[in-house]
Amino acid sequence: MRDALGVGIAVGLSGFAFGVTAAGAGISLAQTCALSLFVFTGASQFALVSALAAGGAPLTAAAGAFFLGFRNAFYGLRLSRLLGLRGGARIAAAHWVIDETSAVALAQRGQHAVRLGFTVTGATLFALWNLTTLLGALGAEALGDTDTWGLDAAGPAVFLALLAPMLRTAVERVTAGLAVVLGLGLLPVLPAGVPVLVAALAAPLVLLVHSRGLPKHQGERDEERTAKEESR
Repeated sequence: MRDALGVGIAVGLSGFAFGVTAAGAGISLAQTCALSLFVFTGASQFALVSALAAGGAPLTAAAGAFFLGFRNAFYGLRLSRLLGLRGGARIAAAHWVIDETSAVALAQRGQHAVRLGFTVTGATLFALWNLTTLLGALGAEALGDTDTWGLDAAGPAVFLALLAPMLRTAVERVTAGLAVVLGLGLLPVLPAGVPVLVAALAAPLVLLVHSRGLPKHQGERDEERTAKEESR
């Protein structure tokens, strides 16, 4: 419960930065709040707004945000078995399947603890994220020109803060590093929003190289370990 509340409150307050960033990019108050209410995945929201602010085409910006948020589908595959929800509860819970709720839920032992961690984190984060998004968008008008405050860096800074603790293995760190190189390297030569899509290729490239260099017996041990974890 304490971890769930801590994560929900800490990350939920970051919605203020999103609200300010979206308002600074020229997105209306209604559109900003709708993004937090219906999209509700911080990194994708920041990616969409950043691409639009840089002059990217709406479809390109939306595609980058979509692929960035697609990782939540894989979280859902894992959590669906652990949560054991059915019917409408399962559909409603799908909206809360994001990095933070998944991290807290997967750290628990037992279905009751998993459900509690997921629900408390999701409810706290959803409520605070939407409230602080509204406050940030409204407060942006009082701040004036957000560029003079350097708030254009708020989105990337929050995204890096969310991402950094998740890079635990060498493969994950190499993937993140390659994505940064691709994204920043192609930024001057490709239209806004497209470098994000290209950077997404870092994951399959690293996994392909890693799988080819992995000894057969090591791969078999990893498969056995994964099977044991899923059976718990």
